[in-house]
Amino acid sequence: MTLPTAPDAGAAVRRGPGRPRDEELDGQILAAALALIDAEQEVTVARVVAGSGVSRAALYRRWPSMTTLIAAALDVGRSVPAEIPTDGDGAGALREAVFAALLGDPSFGGTSQFTETRFRQRIRLVMADRQLQKAYWSSHVARRRGPMERAFLVGRERGILRPDLDVEASFDAIAGACYYQLIVRGDSFDDPATRARVRAALEIVWRGMLA
Repeated sequence: MTLPTAPDAGAAVRRGPGRPRDEELDGQILAAALALIDAEQEVTVARVVAGSGVSRAALYRRWPSMTTLIAAALDVGRSVPAEIPTDGDGAGALREAVFAALLGDPSFGGTSQFTETRFRQRIRLVMADRQLQKAYWSSHVARRRGPMERAFLVGRERGILRPDLDVEASFDAIAGACYYQLIVRGDSFDDPATRARVRAALEIVWRGMLA
């Protein structure tokens, strides 16, 4: 199997004689797992060992189960979004900052190959395996909600958003409008009509969030 060489595939350059650094082994293992995922093949210990060139012992030292490895591989190329500015003047400034973060964040659309291809692979895999779904949520997805939820908390404390605002439910409502376009409708965020629908949905939710 030929491993991917793009930076977001987590591929590592193999070294010459001597013991590879831990991060290089991590990259080789993740690259092998991700290559299997991209090829829609089952990720097994034997296949990852064969594709990465590392030993079973090295694999298990880093990931105690295939579930945690697959969760990590599914997250390759993603990062925690930047903090949302909350020091603007009033509700309008906070709204613009939140909308800019949502509509500009590749997690909710965009044109990258990761978004269009691996997004669908993530959905396929996690929906077929509840244990993987929970592992991916707890180790990766939940932390990316932080910046948006913290912005909502600041808005609530400043009296911009409702004092009884449920921050988690608000994020779920907004994210749901975004993901519905990709998962249920099968549309792309490159389509202006799709982005217009999402913006309209965000406006509705936002009005309900305001104090």
